[in-house]
Amino acid sequence: MLFTWLKTFSPRGIYGRAALIILVPIVVLQMVVLVAFSKRYFDDITEQLMTGVVAEVALYEVAVEGLEPRDAASVMADLDARLNIVSTFGADAVAVEPYRPWYDISGRTIERVLTAAFPTLDGVNFVQGNSSFAFSYMTDAGRLHLEVNRRRASASNPHQLIVLTFFTGLVMTAISIIFLRNQMRPIKQLARVADAFGRGETLPYRLSGATEVRSAGAAFLSMRARIERQIDQRTLMLSGVSHDLRTPLTRMRLTVSLLEAEGAPKEDIAALKDDMSEMERLLDAFLAFARADAAEETAPVNLGALVEAAVARAKRAGGDVTLVDMPVGDVLISARPDAVARALDNLIGNAMRYATHAYVSCHALDRSVVLSVEDDGAGIAEADRERALHPFVRLDSARNQNNGSGVGLGLSIAVDIARRHGGSLRLSESATHGGLRADIVLPRGPKTSETTADRRPS
Repeated sequence: MLFTWLKTFSPRGIYGRAALIILVPIVVLQMVVLVAFSKRYFDDITEQLMTGVVAEVALYEVAVEGLEPRDAASVMADLDARLNIVSTFGADAVAVEPYRPWYDISGRTIERVLTAAFPTLDGVNFVQGNSSFAFSYMTDAGRLHLEVNRRRASASNPHQLIVLTFFTGLVMTAISIIFLRNQMRPIKQLARVADAFGRGETLPYRLSGATEVRSAGAAFLSMRARIERQIDQRTLMLSGVSHDLRTPLTRMRLTVSLLEAEGAPKEDIAALKDDMSEMERLLDAFLAFARADAAEETAPVNLGALVEAAVARAKRAGGDVTLVDMPVGDVLISARPDAVARALDNLIGNAMRYATHAYVSCHALDRSVVLSVEDDGAGIAEADRERALHPFVRLDSARNQNNGSGVGLGLSIAVDIARRHGGSLRLSESATHGGLRADIVLPRGPKTSETTADRRPS
């Protein structure tokens, strides 16, 4: 239970937790020194010094015993000169009003020692700027009032150790934080570069920092190189397949032209042309999925203009598309414009293929933007929505195919583009139109940027 409570208030970042690891031992050490060591140290010194003070005060009590007040005054004056104490005896002595500041720790020990030594003690007063203290008590011969220099009863300037400990701890904490920042910089830089790579950006990264951080950085660079090679190989492979298959397609088109010239049945020729067009469309879809606009650079994108252009393209293609809810204005996001446009086109095309009307909207939130495409079709069952985002998956039973068919890559390409931008694609039921609702969620603004300070070696 205690660990759960502490975890709630503990810092989330590695820098905050590392600083806490440094500060807690320093603070605990200071508390141990100040409370355990300092208090006992000053108590012991005060008790030892007060033993001498009590013995000297006892001399006054012995000296005035059996003497007349006139004779006692001369004896006490001689003792005052020898012991450096100011004394008053008899009728001139007044009872001391006890007073001690709350922060006077050694004063507590003085009070304790005097109370134990003189049971008739009236009180101890430390009001005189801590340079001396006064106390009085009743003797057999009368009241004795004494004023003793504070240096004779306790160590001088006991706060110096506290100030020195605090100042030293503060300086060492500042130095530790500076070194910690230098050690955290390579880790934070590695996290930024890894996050950028997850969104499709390849930022420069140089190995720096401690050995463990360098090892993690080297492993990341190796992994990034392997992933980039795999993506390039996949693109090259599908590009080669597309090129190789276009050659027989060209021969087939030539053969169909010859058949038309020889008077072959028009129905057979039309069927062959449809098959060839379907094959060519499939090849284009495969290539688009493999490429996913990985080579495109990020740039500031006007969200409103991008959505309006996508709706205009859909209308030119004969789609029944309505643009609704556009409060974004001139909101700019850092993205790959062609890739985001492709994802939006795929969602609109998917809606037009399986429904009669599509509705496009855009909303800007504090940290993200949401591009929404809704339709009035049959929708997708909730149990099948996750599977619908996988490549080459076609939910024939869930959607209406009267308006055409696909290869199951439209949503997959949109998902891949959203993830490359650090966002996501969510499918749900349209509460307004009853069909499918597809939301592309993208972060606002660039999330990573490498500064000159980040590139400095630690």
